[in-house]
Amino acid sequence: MKICEIYRSIQGESTRAGMICTFVRLSGCNLSCTYCDTQYALQEGTEYSIDEIIERVGELDSSLVEITGGEPLQQEETPLLCRKLLNIGYTVLVETNGSLNIAILPQDCVIIMDIKCPGSGSADSFYPDNISNLRKYDECKMVISGKDDFDWAVKYLYDHNVHEKCTVIFSPNRKNVSPKDLAEWILKANAPVRLGLQIHKIIWGGDVRGV
Repeated sequence: MKICEIYRSIQGESTRAGMICTFVRLSGCNLSCTYCDTQYALQEGTEYSIDEIIERVGELDSSLVEITGGEPLQQEETPLLCRKLLNIGYTVLVETNGSLNIAILPQDCVIIMDIKCPGSGSADSFYPDNISNLRKYDECKMVISGKDDFDWAVKYLYDHNVHEKCTVIFSPNRKNVSPKDLAEWILKANAPVRLGLQIHKIIWGGDVRGV
């Protein structure tokens, strides 16, 4: 598998925010979102066997592992890596951009799936069957780049009942939207979502690699 980096940090942007987590960042992505903060993962990478990945994860000593990217579902070995980690006893999160079929992943994985808003530049990329494959313990994340994105996202939730299938997190694209503004929009709309902040960026001061 082509791996960009493997490191241990504080989980920053899900319902497990604040927990110690080992991140396995896979290389390559099929999208080019306007707010991407991991451009380096598009090309950089070193070939690892699955056993080498698992050995490194073991050295970092966290029971929580997140497979991320890039876009991890682009690599055909990702489901097998997840299965082997699950079999050892890890809790496995898979963060995906929503454009590829999540049904290929083992049932015991926790899926953290983006639904791209228009401000991302990739709103037409979503794989529509993914909504029906969500479970209660999965999560959806929507990055909000403006009030138009917010209104679009709330309508999308209700049109597709996403909030009834799993936890939904709205996160601000801080280049365009402040956490305060997004919080106020959520309150005014009584939106059925959680406000998500990238707390690793708050802790380490912005786009710092490897945290």
